[in-house]
Amino acid sequence: MSAFSPRTGIAAIALTAAATTVLAGCSSSESSGSSGGETGGRPTVVASTNVWGSVAEAVAGDRADVQAIIADPSADPHSYEASPADAAALSRASLVVYNGGGYDEFVDDVLASASDVPSVDAYSFLGDHGHDHADETSEASSDQADGDHAGHDHSGENEHVWYDPEVAAATAEAVAEQLGTIDPDNASYYTANAEAFHEDMHQVSDITDRIAQQRPGAPVAQTEPIAHYLLENADLDDRTPEDFENAIEEGNDPSPAAIAATRDLFTSRSVDVLVYNVQTEDNVTADVRRVAEENGVPVVEVTETLPEGVTYLEWQRGAAQSLADALGVA
Repeated sequence: MSAFSPRTGIAAIALTAAATTVLAGCSSSESSGSSGGETGGRPTVVASTNVWGSVAEAVAGDRADVQAIIADPSADPHSYEASPADAAALSRASLVVYNGGGYDEFVDDVLASASDVPSVDAYSFLGDHGHDHADETSEASSDQADGDHAGHDHSGENEHVWYDPEVAAATAEAVAEQLGTIDPDNASYYTANAEAFHEDMHQVSDITDRIAQQRPGAPVAQTEPIAHYLLENADLDDRTPEDFENAIEEGNDPSPAAIAATRDLFTSRSVDVLVYNVQTEDNVTADVRRVAEENGVPVVEVTETLPEGVTYLEWQRGAAQSLADALGVA
């Protein structure tokens, strides 16, 4: 996916799941790290965003320090440029955790000149868990003619992998393995935390499994495909015109035809839910939301970064539950 221009970020946060844990480690100052990637003998993990910072924090617990480069809801990781302080933090880290897939390319740029820094690329785990969507699309196309996920083919190249619980769990396990090498005295602690995180992620997949069982193939739309894997795991049919999604994601104005086709999804009640990214709202998406609401189509809000004080698990569980509620899934 090509990078898109920053659009107006808004402070409204999608999911109001009750927050019981504050990511204190992810809010630590970038200047707190010392050369060599350790603070007082503790490993320092630097994550590209607070999403992967939260996953790393779940593994690191109280044995390592975690900080995130991007936590501002208005910041666009696609076009973010690392400051000298960001580059120094990444270069000095004991371990870097990032999304990959071109989403947070600034990390790749820094690591290109700091190749000795261990890193975990979440996107690299996508094909390891039965999610090679390009192959699936190719193999299934002859069997699934008109009705099956017609608007949902993005050639398998969707980098928003944090909406896939198995990718998040694999990332946590890789973080544990790397931290165990860096800090062998606490290796079993990191491994146990990663295993507990993986188990907890079943809370999310249990919800999407219920959606898939009760509303298989239910038609939905979204303003841009950040929740691609959430919808896919729930076996939902994204009917949004691809031209519309691509234009919004790239920060461009969709064509009048794409806008009209998208609006028609709601005026004709052809979809049951609108999945709406509140962090990249503009006049076009706000109008789409208005049309959906005027026609009684529920809106499920999603975001690309964590709301303050909410863990990754709480955030993802809240997104899945909001989707289930909107679809009337018990």
